[in-house]
Amino acid sequence: MYKRQLAGSGAAPAVAAALYRRGDDAERRGVLRGLDAIPDPTPAWRAVGLDLVVDALRANDTRLVAAALGSFAAAHLDDHAWRHGVLKCVFLGIPLSVVADLGARADDELAAMAARFAEERRAAGRTVPDDLTLLLARERA
Repeated sequence: MYKRQLAGSGAAPAVAAALYRRGDDAERRGVLRGLDAIPDPTPAWRAVGLDLVVDALRANDTRLVAAALGSFAAAHLDDHAWRHGVLKCVFLGIPLSVVADLGARADDELAAMAARFAEERRAAGRTVPDDLTLLLARERA
């Protein structure tokens, strides 16, 4: 529903930001998913969208974090923030299948971060999440 409203309504970025800030969890996820429907965001949309994505990535709500890593984030989030968002998914147990363009955006630095995370997990006597192998494969290649 929000994808159509944001992309096709001509809504101002401030309206989406207000809906996100004042909305319940479902509305916040809807706004984040709506960002994915904006094919060529204006600078104002890009700035607001990035602010909302970064805010969502600070949350511990798995559904909000998952919604934040859609195609908008894949296209516009800087490498550092995107990598940390991907690792947050692993940490929270969110399947990496929700991360848009993972194959295209994954790089050697993300693989190295994943390797360090796996080492920390093993050193602490914890299991290494299965999805981490998707990131570690690049390190071995």
